[in-house]
Amino acid sequence: MEDLGSGLLAPLGAGLESEPVVGRSLQEGADVVTMSGDKLLGGPQAGLVVGRRDLVDAMRKNPLYRALRVDKMTLAALDVVLAEHEAGRAESSVPVLRMLAADAEAIRPRAEALAAALRGRAPRLAVEVVEGSSAVGGGAAPTVDIPTVLVAVTHPSLSPDRLASLLRAGAPPIVARVADDRLVLDLRTVLPEEEPSITDALARAASLDE
Repeated sequence: MEDLGSGLLAPLGAGLESEPVVGRSLQEGADVVTMSGDKLLGGPQAGLVVGRRDLVDAMRKNPLYRALRVDKMTLAALDVVLAEHEAGRAESSVPVLRMLAADAEAIRPRAEALAAALRGRAPRLAVEVVEGSSAVGGGAAPTVDIPTVLVAVTHPSLSPDRLASLLRAGAPPIVARVADDRLVLDLRTVLPEEEPSITDALARAASLDE
């Protein structure tokens, strides 16, 4: 048995070339592979078991299976994501894989546009577009960083930690990082239609001490 964790079904670039692929483990002789339905597979949070039919069937017959099986909504979501993988569309249609595949230079124009919007809405903020890195995640490829472009923000009287706390407490909540004593936003993980919400939230936060 091998636990792959990430659930990666097809090789990825972006520094993830060495991340193990489920099919390869099975081809190399693993009888059973366990993996996540989320992480690099890109589906709902779930635990998956694949491998030899006789072993998997034995697990399904065990009374413990009834206590551990996921609900129908999770199965439906997982079915949709697996269909995208089977059709070869996952890298463009599954959000986590699309985000990982995004080139830093494709993110730069969006970062510059957001920075310009912030300067117009919240002139007290010092806003820069800087080079940075995206973390893949603690549960999948925790040591891999992907080059990206960040929007770095500082406020004359509110600390970066305070700004981050205000964003998390807002509606909708926004999770940002603090690095080099600045609040940083990585648009790799933000949908274009969500960017106005970030501008609004930071503009509100910047005015709180006035």
